[in-house]
Amino acid sequence: MSISAAQVKELRDLTGAGMMDCKAALNETNGNMEEAVDWLRKKGISKADKKSGRTAAEGLVAIAGAGHKAVVVELNSETDFVARNDAFQDLVRGIANVALSTDGTIEAVAAATYPASGKPVADTIKDAIATIGENMTLRRAAKLEVEHGVVATYIHNAAGDGIGKLGVLVALKSEGDKAVLTSIGRQVANEIGREVFGSGRRSSSSSGGIGGAIVRGILGSLFRGR
Repeated sequence: MSISAAQVKELRDLTGAGMMDCKAALNETNGNMEEAVDWLRKKGISKADKKSGRTAAEGLVAIAGAGHKAVVVELNSETDFVARNDAFQDLVRGIANVALSTDGTIEAVAAATYPASGKPVADTIKDAIATIGENMTLRRAAKLEVEHGVVATYIHNAAGDGIGKLGVLVALKSEGDKAVLTSIGRQVANEIGREVFGSGRRSSSSSGGIGGAIVRGILGSLFRGR
């Protein structure tokens, strides 16, 4: 049967795979979109290991939070085109949600079960590599949790709900009003994000000097306003 350009585009939008691979998949499955997605996945699994040595320097971070705890994960891809793909964005967002129930280490996140696939996160990423055709790497993960207080978050250059290029977590330990703590935490996270990322510094470590000065400035402003 004849495969239209619209079908190829639809499959590419669904999977992020190359146009020629999408056309081949549709030809092999007589235009059945669901079977074509599965064909791409199966065809690509044998190639996934070969792609593992390729540099993955683009990608996104995703943040998931639940009041007193939050986690940030970074999933890298080879190109920004794939990072803008809905399938990739859903994957990194899903990994963050999974990571929230772990201790936040890379090892724990990679081993945790990804609900949509029923497989470990590491194997789910491998399946995505096979389908999309680019190497992907779960590069970093971090989690903050407090027994009493809040963990506020900030996404820099947001690409969608809870995802972007850079992320900040700020934990405030206190038995004070949660709404007030959340407001303060968000201001701190925003200011740290703008200061650190605006100056071009990218690091997974905290910056006590900058953070401390920002916190003092925000708290001083709050108290002066009362």
